[in-house]
Order: sequence, then structure tokens, then C-alpha cells
Amino acid sequence: MAWGALGVLLLDLSCARTGAAGRAPLVLLDGSLSMIAAGGRWAEARDSARAWGEVRLFGDVIGPTDSLPVLGRSALAPALRAAAASDRPVIVVSDGEVDDPADVTPELLARAGVRLFPRASGPDLAITRLEAPDRVTAGDTIPLAAEVRAYGPVADSARVEVRLDQRLLARQALRLGADGAALVRFRVPSAGLPEEALLTVALARAGDAEPRDDARLWLVHVAPAPGITLLASPGDWDARFLYRTLREVASLPVRGYVRLDQGGWRSMDDLAPIPEDEVARAARRADVLVQKGAMPSFVRQSGARGRLEWPSGEGGQGPLVGEWYAAEPAASPLAGAFVGLPVDSFPPLIELATVEPAEGEWVGLTARLGRRGAERPVIIGGTEGDRRHLFVAGEGLWRWAFLGGSPEQAYRSLVAASLTWLLGGADSVGGKARPVRPVVPNGRPVIFVWAASGRPAALAITITGDAERRDSLRFGGDAHAELRLPPGRYRYQLEGGGAGTIVVDRWSEEWLPRPVSLTARATPAVTTADVTSSRSWIGLFLLAILALGGEWVARRGLGLR
Repeated sequence: MAWGALGVLLLDLSCARTGAAGRAPLVLLDGSLSMIAAGGRWAEARDSARAWGEVRLFGDVIGPTDSLPVLGRSALAPALRAAAASDRPVIVVSDGEVDDPADVTPELLARAGVRLFPRASGPDLAITRLEAPDRVTAGDTIPLAAEVRAYGPVADSARVEVRLDQRLLARQALRLGADGAALVRFRVPSAGLPEEALLTVALARAGDAEPRDDARLWLVHVAPAPGITLLASPGDWDARFLYRTLREVASLPVRGYVRLDQGGWRSMDDLAPIPEDEVARAARRADVLVQKGAMPSFVRQSGARGRLEWPSGEGGQGPLVGEWYAAEPAASPLAGAFVGLPVDSFPPLIELATVEPAEGEWVGLTARLGRRGAERPVIIGGTEGDRRHLFVAGEGLWRWAFLGGSPEQAYRSLVAASLTWLLGGADSVGGKARPVRPVVPNGRPVIFVWAASGRPAALAITITGDAERRDSLRFGGDAHAELRLPPGRYRYQLEGGGAGTIVVDRWSEEWLPRPVSLTARATPAVTTADVTSSRSWIGLFLLAILALGGEWVARRGLGLR
């Protein structure tokens, strides 16, 4: 008996097991918010799914632990791909409004049955898109653009309003176009707004069945100083083209100040006189400080995390005058700006300062005199602690922007890449992490990105406001971490410093009516043979142990060893 049981276990014999098709099906239930939107049939779908088999919610990469539809997406493909790997029948229960119909291939869908509970359609007027800056300088106007779309016949007497709590800031009557959509633009003055202004853009008198898509929130930071400050002395062509391009590519507020003939400072927008203390305050509080030419002493007090220095021949060796043609750049944080572009055929720089990179610095662009001879650095970058700096040694880059075509695109890409790298420095007041977007739709996570130097590490966070919570941000390989919260307004405090406001809106794309992209289909039979292994039979192990133990007892009773 012992040798027989051990032989079966050693050979690991297996056999087919009947009754595999009788196991309960795996039911993938749509857990997105569209199931409880106006006309949704969540209760009916949930009860049916429970009766059909073992329920698993789908809709997002990280699903909820309960059976409530709280997800802000309807992604079916990942859940269906995982369920298809099992040997159980699979049933998809949904309203048919999935976000990834292209990823749900016919081969994958053939593995599952689909049972639909589409929501009843009705007239709806919704704000589908909202655009506004995240940060403005005190005294500026806030440009807002709201896209409104009608689904079905709706009243044409609605208005679009912008409010701060109960305070009305702007209002416009809605006029829908022939396609049932309208783009409403506002310019809201920032005077009198708090430093963190949570604006509500809402439809008044919409009169539809789904009020949760009639309003959207936007958080605007009204800063006392601009995010990017450019100081030019003198205001040459390079300074003018740089300022214009910064305003076009930067999402932060940009201010430019120019000093003419050693006189006072003037605005680069309208040449209006600006007091020097205002210029000094803007330089001290800027996130990125751009210095073109000779600078006064107050720039040394700036706490900018990024600094771009572009001298104009003052202080040091005289520049090397000539036609300096840019050379193919080496690998650097700015190399992506020149991919596929013939930089050596762009207009030449007119002069170049003699500089050499220090230890730890990198070269982002080089040039050669008359396309011959040794390459000399034009742009040098480096990091000092948590601060980043760029040094531009050439004059005449404005020619690229002036010429148009590929040179202009290269100039814009260079300015954008430089600004992105400079803003990547650690924020001295923002903490080790910051939210990518301070306002997220209902059902979507608040995403934090690691902003400090070094490798990302787990970071404790304290949430207060509409809910109180202590948690940890755990960053993945992409330096991003997710935090899921119910709709509301919250204050967060990070371990080691750094705080701010985050908002989870009631608005969600799931409230908007969308076309049904799935079709009902019967559940296919499971054809995979179910196999059981002899090593999964606990009785064989017990039989071998009892037989060997019985032999030992018998041998002892007979006086044998």
C-alpha cells in the first residue's frame, strides 16, 4: 500500500475531471458611474449578475472592494483578458458604453457572453469641456472656455455662469449651433479673488434629467508674482523673441521687464514704467527666472528653482564674432527638441562667448565657426542642489524664430524643452510631491508626481476637509502615485513639508450619453479540458503515511528493527 501510494505520487498521474462546465460562471459587472446615471439600470443589472454567477466589477485598473458603481471609466479589455485565462464561463454585464471598444477584439469577445442593460436615453445639456489656466498673476484676467453640448431636444434658454461659492462672477446666454454644441468664453477679473479660488462653471435653467453634468469645478491659483519672470537689459532681439515664445509655450503666467538705456524698468508688453521694487518682487518669487544681459543685485535673492542666464557680452572675455552654425547636438535633456531637424543648415549665430562646462554640467547645443573647426558649447546646463540652471553663450538665436518653418519650430521646441527641464527642479515650498491636476473628475484618482531629487520613496499624506484620512503615497516606476477620494474639497499635507488643495468633482464623463459599443451574445461553452493531479489528492499522502507507520508498528511488535 505504501509503495503503491508513493509510486502514484512520484509519477504525478493525472486524469480528466468531469463537471468543470458546471462551475459557476465568472460575471464581469460594469462598475462605472454610467450604470447609475439618469436612466441607468444598476439595480436590475446587479441582481441579475448575482444570480448568474460569481461577480467581479470592472471599469478601472484598480477596482473598488464593494459592489457600488463608483468608477470613472468603463475599461473592459483588462478584466476580460484576465477572465478569459480561466477555465470558467465568462459573462459580461454592462450598459454597453465602454471606453475601449477597439481593445476588445473579436477573438477576446468570443470567449465571453454579453448581456446588456442599456440606460434609457433622454434629453441632456452638459458641459463637456472646460479650459482655463491653473495659475494667474494677481491683477490679470482669467480666460475661461466652456464647451456645452446638447443630447436630444433641450431648452434653448439656458445660461452659463461662473461663480465663486455664491458670488456671481460672469454670466452669458447660451446659443447652441447647428451641431448642438457651443463654446462659451469668459474673462474673469482676478481682483478680489482668494489665493486659491475654486470656480464653478455651471448651466442655469438647463432643465434636463442629469444635473450632475451641468457644472464643473476649476481651481485657479492667484499668485502675487508670475511663474516665469524675464529680465532684459538691454532689450535686444533675442530678448524680444524669447519673451514672445515663452508666452506661447508656457502654461504659467509670464512677465517680462526691460531696462532701456540704464533707465528704469518697463513692461515688455506695453513699455509702461514699472517700479523697481515690483520687478525685484517678481524676480524673487518666480519659479523660473530668465536673465538676458546685465542684471542688478536683487536677482541674487531670487528663490527660483530654475534659472536661465543669457549674458550679452558683459563681464568677461570678449565674444567670438563670426558665423557660428549649430552642430548636431549630443544626448542631453534638450536633445528631443532637435530630433529630425537639420540644425547645421539653420541661420548662424552672430557671436559666441568662450565658456566651458564645469564638472557635472552637460552641453545641450554646440556650434562651429563657418561649419569648420572645433565645436564650442552654446547651451550649458547643470544642477546645484535642488536648483537647475541653463547658460546660453550665443547671440542670434532669434534668427531661427524669425525665419519660420523648421528653424522656428526648432526654436519653439528648444524654449519649451528648456522650460520643462528648468521647472523639473525641486520646489522649495511645494514638498517632495505635487498633484498633476488639482481637480479630477468623479471616480478618477488624484495623481501625485515625485518632485524631489533622488529616487521616489513612500510618502505619508494627511487629508482633511470633506473627509479626514491618513495614507501613504507609493510611487511606481513612472514616479507617479494615485490617491482615490470621494467627491469633495480637501487639503493635503505631505510628510516633510508641502501642502495644497485637491478637489474631486461631481462631474464625470460617465454621466454623458454615449453610444452602445457592445452587442448581446450568448455565453459560449467552455471547451478546455479540466485535469486533476494525483498530488492534489490528500488521501494518497495520508495512505502512504498510515501504511509506513503501520509497518513500523508491526515490525516492532515482531521484534524486528
